[in-house]
Amino acid sequence: MAVRQVLTWGDPRLKIKNQDVGDWNPELEQLVEDMFETMVAQDGSGIAAPQVGININMAVVDISGGSDPNQKVVLINPVIIHEEGEQTGSEGCLSIPGVQETITRPMKVIVKTRKPDGTWQELTGEEFLARAFCHEIDHLNGRLFVEYLGAVKRGIIQRKYQKQQKQ
Repeated sequence: MAVRQVLTWGDPRLKIKNQDVGDWNPELEQLVEDMFETMVAQDGSGIAAPQVGININMAVVDISGGSDPNQKVVLINPVIIHEEGEQTGSEGCLSIPGVQETITRPMKVIVKTRKPDGTWQELTGEEFLARAFCHEIDHLNGRLFVEYLGAVKRGIIQRKYQKQQKQ
C-alpha cells in the first residue's frame, strides 16, 4: 500500500469526464488499497480516483476514518438512483485543504454500484454516509463541493485558498 499525492483545487484533472471502470484487475485492487491508505493518512472519510490523478469512476468511503474495516465501501461506476430528505452541515474536501463550508445534501440516498465481480448492488446511505456518497460521486462527475456555493462566496473562498497555498 502507498499513500498517493492528492490533487488540489485548480488541477484540471479534477474537472474532466472520468471513464467507467472496466474489468477488475490487480492494478485496480492496488488502487483501492492505496486510496484507503491515502484517505486515512489525510484524515478523510472518502476519496475519489480523480483526486489521486486516476480519471476513472471509482471512489472509496469509510466514515469510520479507518477504525472499522466493516465500514469500507468501494463505489465502482456509481449512480445515485434515489434521494430523500435534506441535511445541512459542514463539509470539507481533501482536494481543498483547510476549507470547510455549510452545504445542503440529501438525508438519504440509494446508490447503484458495481462490485469487482461485475454484478451490481444497491447501497443505502443515511446522514453522514449519504453526504459522503454524494460528495465522492460529485468528484466522479467533475464537481467540487464549493460549486454548490454562490459565485461571489466561491470567488472569495478561492482567492483566500490560493493566497493560503502560496504561503
